[in-house]
Amino acid sequence: REQVVESGGGSVQVGGSLRLSCVRSGDTFSYYCMAWFRQAPGEERERVASIDSAGTTTYAPSVKDRFTISRDIAKNSAYLQMNSLKPDDTAMYYCAAEPAVNYCPQTPRDYIAWGRGTQVTVSS
Repeated sequence: REQVVESGGGSVQVGGSLRLSCVRSGDTFSYYCMAWFRQAPGEERERVASIDSAGTTTYAPSVKDRFTISRDIAKNSAYLQMNSLKPDDTAMYYCAAEPAVNYCPQTPRDYIAWGRGTQVTVSS
């Protein structure tokens, strides 16, 4: 059974930085997409960034050039470096994993494993 655990959230001021970490366990499959989603109160869950098994990254327009997703395959881990944070970045952030080769799904329902989330709050 695939499991995902996030860490690293917190409260920062506008312009600050945070680094989120995610560890996946299970090892049922050989290739994974790892993605970060976020959900603010009353909003739909949106994909913020993803990295596929080939290392190709994708970002939401709202975070491009500010956030960086990376992974350490040996550690079954993924990271989200968030810089120049804005109040609109305030949300619960979730890490998700999906077995896939050179591909990352866009929609949340297509991911097999989810973490419980870590809160990010940006204050002005």
